[in-house]
Order: sequence, then C-alpha cells, then structure tokens
Amino acid sequence: MALNIKKLLVSQPKPALEKSPYFDIAEKYGVEIDFRPFIKVEPVSSKEFRQQRITILDYTAVVFTARTAIDHFFHLCEELRVAIPETMKYFCMTKAIAVYLQKYTVYRKRKIFFAQTGKQDELVTIISKHAKEKYLIPVSDVHKEDLFQMLDAKKIDYTKAVMYKTVSNDFSKEEKFDYDMLLFFSPSGIASLLKNFPDFQQEDIRIGCFGPTTAKAVKDAGLRLDVEAPSPEAPSMTAALELYLKKELAKNKKNGK
Repeated sequence: MALNIKKLLVSQPKPALEKSPYFDIAEKYGVEIDFRPFIKVEPVSSKEFRQQRITILDYTAVVFTARTAIDHFFHLCEELRVAIPETMKYFCMTKAIAVYLQKYTVYRKRKIFFAQTGKQDELVTIISKHAKEKYLIPVSDVHKEDLFQMLDAKKIDYTKAVMYKTVSNDFSKEEKFDYDMLLFFSPSGIASLLKNFPDFQQEDIRIGCFGPTTAKAVKDAGLRLDVEAPSPEAPSMTAALELYLKKELAKNKKNGK
C-alpha cells in the first residue's frame, strides 16, 4: 500500500549529521525529503547598527541565546573595530552555545555562564545573581519577548541590539515546487511561502508546523494545518511527521489503496 505523500519539503537546512530521524523516515516510508530553508539570516550593516545608537563597550556582559548571535556579534565588533575587553562576561542559554564561544574568545569559567537545563528561567536566575552588570543582548529583528519580560520582572539593566535580520530566502524560477507536504518552523517561513508564491493554492498539499506561533501564522494565512508539533504524543516535528505518515498508511490499507 502506497502513501499519497511522495515528496516533502522541510524548511530547514539539511542535517549535518548522517543520523537524522528525517533520513530514517524517508527510508522507512519511501518518501523523498528535500531540505530548503524559506528564510535566511543576514547581518545588519555597521551603518544600520550605528543607527541604534548603541556603544558595545558601554556594557559589561553579553547574553547569547543562539550560536548565530555569537557569530554576528563578533563579526560586527570586527567591522566596527571594537576590541572586547578581557573583563567582558558572557551568559549563554545552553552549554553548547557557551562552548561555541571558544571560536572567538578564551574559555574561562569565571567569565562564561550558562543554563545547565537550557531553559530561560534558569538563565534569568543566573543573570539576576549578577544584577550589577549592564547587559547587551544581540537579537534578530524578529524575536520572541519571553526572555525580556522575565528580565524586566527582575529589573535587570539590559539593552536589545538588533545585529542580524531574518529575510525571505527566495525561490528561483528554475526551482521546482512540486511537494505533497511542507514543514514549517517559524511564522517567517509562512510569510516567505506567500511572498514566493502569492497565488499559492493548498488543495491536497499537507502543511505541518512546529510551535504555537507558527501554527497561528498558518491559520491566519487561511491555510489548513494538517500536522502540529509539539504534542503529548509527538514532542518533535519528526515524531509528529512519523505519526502522521503511519496513520495515512493505515488509512490507505483500510481503503485498499
């Protein structure tokens, strides 16, 4: 019994590791999976940054929520010819982000802090123990407010600095768009879909997404949402996808397709 879904588009970069659940799913269900981000991150220019009237050396600590933020922060410092002092402290959302800092600075425990659990509330607790610091937080032009609301509640002295921006990763006319299913991970991805294909008709194309804000963007665009993660039975996008394909296969068997 065959699936109606033959070709999927995952709007993320191809996994760097050979062992990815997506590859297992492709093999198990005989589907073709393409990886093609609908959005891409670009640095803001030094001119755009200067318009924010932020002086990096006015701050004693930097908060990094992603490795992307680290790259853009240090590249911008280089472009602006700003030499970061040895005394600068760094607060990271996860250990992986903290370790990534080694690419740009000498790793010293006394100046690098991170949340063991990778959760925002733990990071905010660590930051509040260093309440005298003046924090700079590199962000994208599109970002969530949760962390900042928590910092406000603790009366932390911080400034958001837009150092990179999320833009549509446009499709060329030569690129085929013949997918039976599309998987999205941010509202920006949905916006990019509609920008690239203003006459997009969903019809039989299945749409899956990760996260409540992305789900809202799908519905607000008047599209049908077929697969949603996370859920109690499917905490990840790959788990939700496998569950959906399994049900579709069972339905086709029942109908004798």
